[in-house]
Amino acid sequence: MDDAVKSDAVKIHPAVDNGIPPAIPGFAGGTLTCRCSSKPVTVEIGSQVAHNHVCGCTKCWKPDGSLFSQIAVVGRDKVAVTANEDKLQVVDDTATIQRHACRDCGVHMYGRIENTAHAFYGLDFVHTELSKEKGWSPPEFAAFVSSIIESGARPENMGAVRARLNELGLPPYDALSPPLMDAISTHVAKARGVLKDAQA
Repeated sequence: MDDAVKSDAVKIHPAVDNGIPPAIPGFAGGTLTCRCSSKPVTVEIGSQVAHNHVCGCTKCWKPDGSLFSQIAVVGRDKVAVTANEDKLQVVDDTATIQRHACRDCGVHMYGRIENTAHAFYGLDFVHTELSKEKGWSPPEFAAFVSSIIESGARPENMGAVRARLNELGLPPYDALSPPLMDAISTHVAKARGVLKDAQA
C-alpha cells in the first residue's frame, strides 16, 4: 500500500465515514427529498429497505467528493413520487436500471428495472441518505469496488480503500455480494431449465 495514503484518510461516503448507525426495529420507511431548495422532488418509501450497500460503479449517483454511492433496494410497489414528478428524467434510457433523476439538482431519486425477465425486476434502487428519518437498514457491503478507478480513483490507493471498507464492516467485492450474485445465477439457471426445484 502507498504509505502516502492511509486507510483512515480515505473518505468512502458521508453516511458511513463516521460510523454506521443500526436499523431501528419496526422501521417502516420515510421520505426521500432531492437537493433542490425550491420545489424539491419527494419520493415516499413505504417499507424498510434491503441489501443496502456502498457502490463504486460509474452509473450510481454519488455526493460530491465521495468515492462511492450508497444504494439499497425496496419493492417497487413501496415507491411513490409525491411531489414535483415533472422534474424527473431518466438519466440513460439504454441502461438496465432506469435511474430517475431530478433534472435541476441531478440527484437520482430511484432506479427501476423494466425488464420483466431480469432477476431484480420488482425491486427499485433508492438512496436512503436522501431521507431525514433515522432507522434505515444500514449498508452491509461494498460493491464494484474496482470501478472507482474508472471515476478517477488512483489504482495505487486501492489497498487503502479496501482496508477502510473492512474497518467499517463493509466487505469489499468487485461485483455484488455473494447472496445477490447467487440470486442472479439462480434466476438464470431457472430460466434455462437447469434448476427446477431451487428456492428463489
